[in-house]
Amino acid sequence: MTAIALPVRDRARGTAWWGMMSLIATEAMIFAGLLGSYFFTQAASKQWPQGGIAPPELSRISVFTVVLLASSLPIIWAESGIRQGRVGRVRVGLVLSFLLGAAFLINQGLEYHDLPFGPRDNAYASLFWGITGLHGLHVLIGLLMNLLVQAKASLGRITEERHVTLTVFGMYWHFVDVVWIFVFSSLYLSPHIK
Repeated sequence: MTAIALPVRDRARGTAWWGMMSLIATEAMIFAGLLGSYFFTQAASKQWPQGGIAPPELSRISVFTVVLLASSLPIIWAESGIRQGRVGRVRVGLVLSFLLGAAFLINQGLEYHDLPFGPRDNAYASLFWGITGLHGLHVLIGLLMNLLVQAKASLGRITEERHVTLTVFGMYWHFVDVVWIFVFSSLYLSPHIK
């Protein structure tokens, strides 16, 4: 019996692709539930943020939002490059994306250090820390995945013909960026809208 060789684009929708789609769908529901809890708690509160907490400062996080969203561009560039057999472009794109994602995560740590409230202060504080912390964990996991893909690219295991790992990582990273748009809009922007 002879195996049928599938084109690269058809193999990309194999187990790894569907596994990542399932993970993304699950994680999207978790974030939707948490953001729903945030807005439900806001609607039930007389004051928002609760406990006299000032709405989050926007200037620094706005800059780092742009940094995080920009981190998807080198991945798109890398994915385009591998389809042309340009593995060097993959390596550069992954490093650039890693640096931008790491900068965002470092800023989140600095932001937590500067926050005048802790996760146990009230429901608002708990939701803020929980949602942003969960997103930060996703960024950290994405950075670790990025390092794995970088290692595979350096070892020559990502080629024009075999690059499902890059594709699946790209799906995850783009998801992390899209989720941040909702988190940023909900937790940072919405408290400023009266």
